[in-house]
Formats: sequence, structure tokens, C-alpha cells
Amino acid sequence: MDVLQREIEKGVQILRKGGVIAFPTDTVYGLGADAFNASAVERVYEIKDRPKHQGLPLLIADVEQLTSLAEPIPEMAWFFVRRFWPGGLTLVLSRKDLLPAHLASGPTIAVRMPSHPVCLALIKGLGTPITGTSANISGQPAALTADEVERQLQGRIDLVINGGKCPGGKESTIVDASHEPPTVLRQGAIPWHDIDKAYKEYLEAK
Repeated sequence: MDVLQREIEKGVQILRKGGVIAFPTDTVYGLGADAFNASAVERVYEIKDRPKHQGLPLLIADVEQLTSLAEPIPEMAWFFVRRFWPGGLTLVLSRKDLLPAHLASGPTIAVRMPSHPVCLALIKGLGTPITGTSANISGQPAALTADEVERQLQGRIDLVINGGKCPGGKESTIVDASHEPPTVLRQGAIPWHDIDKAYKEYLEAK
């Protein structure tokens, strides 16, 4: 077993115990906790100095997990899923009514399926979605390397998995797909015009 695999297994164990870890994704380093552990999610807010009214995006490892978080999921959203997942698109969708309040206090939830193998292995190992907010202090630059994470969050988190520099270099693009037309809330890894082009293709295919 190589060093990285051991770190992933250690990370899964920490997540299961309610810990908070940092890990590489295909965009930037993420700050992960078990999404269904309220006290762990609370720690993520404290670590980042993030305002409580700002919901945390969730990372999933397969499309089936999306249906446990969001409802209804519009056809347009499924079109974006097929086009951009796994990858750098975070979708904002109507949340399922039964989701605990600590996951989403408002009517929507933000979800992404990344393509980075370390990130996916953590989610699969834990068996539930994990938080996927950037591993930095709110308002500070997103971290692209493990060293940058440690400079900002040293002593605040339980583990940093060093998976090298993140290939994306930008945070994910956030699109509100809970209504039509979709709204780009943050432009990031996927350019706005790619979202617009996909939406036009979706309309033509209807």
C-alpha cells in the first residue's frame, strides 16, 4: 500500500469519527467533514470563520447520491450532470425536505461530483457525501497545494492529505439549476459561455 492510499484510509477513519480533513480535488483543496454529522459540519464553519447563513457545498461520488439530497431534480439539471460531471460544476438544486437543517437552512442545496481520485476515494470510503468547501479561511485565496492549506489552517484541522497541486487551479463554477433559465452564481473552472452553450443545446433537444 502506498503512502497516499494510507493517507486516504486514515482520512476516512477521521471522517467517521467526526473529524475534519483537507484533501485535493480537481479544482482546489477542499475541507471535508461527514455531511450528516452536525457537530463536524459546525467545526467546518468555525475552522473557516465562515458565516452560518452561507450553506456548505456537498461532494458526492456517484449520481445516485444526488437523489438523496435534492428533489425535484429538473431535466435541465440532469442535462448538466451528463455534460459536466464529474468535474468543476456545482449545481444548486431544491433540497429534499427530510435533510437535516445543518446541511441547508434554506430551500436549496449545492452539490458537486468531482473527478479527483483522492476525493472520490474518501467519499466512497465514508459511504456518505462530504462537505466540499474550499480549504481556506473565508475571504482568503483558495489553496492549490497542501502547503498552502497548512499555512492558513495549521492546527485547526485533523489531517491534510497531500495529493500534489490541484489540476484545476480555480474553484468550481456554481450554477443555480433549481429554475429556468439557470443562473451562474460564481464563475470558476467552467466558463460561463460553456454553461450557456449547454443550456441552449438542452432547449434544442427538448
